[in-house]
Amino acid sequence: MKRLIVDMDDVIADATGQFINFYEREFGVRVTRESLNHQEEGLGFPNHHDIIQQFPFRETFFQTMQPNEGSQEIVEKLNKKYELYIVSAALEFPQSLSEKLKWLGEHFPFLHWKQIVFCGSKAVVHGDYMIDDLPYNLETFNGEKFIFSAPHNLHINTFQRLNNWKEAGERFL
Repeated sequence: MKRLIVDMDDVIADATGQFINFYEREFGVRVTRESLNHQEEGLGFPNHHDIIQQFPFRETFFQTMQPNEGSQEIVEKLNKKYELYIVSAALEFPQSLSEKLKWLGEHFPFLHWKQIVFCGSKAVVHGDYMIDDLPYNLETFNGEKFIFSAPHNLHINTFQRLNNWKEAGERFL
């Protein structure tokens, strides 16, 4: 059975949407997802960059994200076909560990706890395929690499691209 590594933030979870929501609550300004296109992660918001970078350290940031459209259904099907692992470089945000575990239990209850890997660097992860939104995670991966579209990576053309979970399902199912 082939091993499939799937990232969390901005792959199965809508981290961009969470930044937009936190920014609106904090500053009363709704930033559009399109205005973030081709911006480095965390940039594209008017001013307040220091505060925006603190959002992931706040309680409930990770636990209250929405799943990306189609991720639950497709990941459940992929789980039956592949040796599937959800891998998140979560150690940068220590409070995220329990929040991400609760989030996965709520939104992906079919996953076994042994399929969840929280790490500091994904360079230690090996498999046949990896789906991630960050190029530096894909660069060290030994298998086939797929970048999952997010505003901060739309300018990158060095990996096979998956724009959404419908495309992921077509590719892997």
